[in-house]
Amino acid sequence: MDPYNGVLPFGERPALILVDLMRAYFEPGADLYVGSRDCLLAAARVLAAARTAGVPVIHTRVSHSRDGIDGGLFYRKAPPLRHLNGPLGEVMPEVTPAANEIVIVKQYASAFFGTTLASTLTALRVDTLVITGVSTSGCVRASAVDAVQHGFVPIVVRQAVGDRSPAPHAASLYDIQAKYGEVWEEHAVLERLSAPAAEGPRTP
Repeated sequence: MDPYNGVLPFGERPALILVDLMRAYFEPGADLYVGSRDCLLAAARVLAAARTAGVPVIHTRVSHSRDGIDGGLFYRKAPPLRHLNGPLGEVMPEVTPAANEIVIVKQYASAFFGTTLASTLTALRVDTLVITGVSTSGCVRASAVDAVQHGFVPIVVRQAVGDRSPAPHAASLYDIQAKYGEVWEEHAVLERLSAPAAEGPRTP
């Protein structure tokens, strides 16, 4: 963090990570509250900008076992999503991975825990993580916390993050901003992704 202005730098080697943007959260009757459903469209816009800029894109999705016991957190967090079959377990079309993009399957809240994400990012020489997605049970927050612990700068896109209800959503974003990373507005992220790295980091 820059001690002079309190703003984390947006590095020269960002990567975009999309957390749990699956049909299960956006179908009628799902846990995602109505006010956050637009996060999918915002995530799609950030994804398009990342692809245009040649920024590495990493998709993470949760793995559900047939009997619904999938390793812990996801079993407890959303009972209606225990038995996912067919289209509910698929990534939403707006953010479907391209053939050359990385997909990491996870079982716990953090996109890092139990996956190869940290080593993948290191191999790509990434220094900044732009995070979008569904924060049910604090998935986005957990990913931001682990990003810091692995030496990456996490930047969460405010409009591109959804949750089950407004209060936990606001608390999660506040906690990230206060302790672990930055919460940027979508327009600032889109502007930064479209700017040449030589221009240096911009602040939201």
